[in-house]
Amino acid sequence: KQKLALAKQLGLRPRQVEVWFQNRRARTKLKQTEVDCEFLKRCCENLTEENRRLQKEVQELRALKLSSTQFYMQMTPPTTLTMCTSCERVGVPPNPPSSATVDPRSHHQLAQTHHRAFHMNPWAPSAAHRPLDALRPRS
Repeated sequence: KQKLALAKQLGLRPRQVEVWFQNRRARTKLKQTEVDCEFLKRCCENLTEENRRLQKEVQELRALKLSSTQFYMQMTPPTTLTMCTSCERVGVPPNPPSSATVDPRSHHQLAQTHHRAFHMNPWAPSAAHRPLDALRPRS
């Protein structure tokens, strides 16, 4: 009914009004499609650039991992230190660290207690920066 009223008001045939509205809808849809296409093109470019950046970062991290693995393989293992529980002196045991106890007479002739062995890891700052009291076993 609106189409007929508009056609009569404009002096056109109803089919001409119908085609005009169809063309208008098609033009609107085409413009929206172009806007969507531009948006997706920019998204694709951004994602492609981010992908390149991430691939470069992965290559750098792999190279760093390879070089750090080679670096750590060349390092000596952590040193085993012993601590006398009576005098709190710390030292390297004269025998290999296969045993957890060391002859206490090696540095302290009167001590009758066993020494406690523990590993000092140079990459673990928490153990290296604690006072000796914190390293003593709690009773």
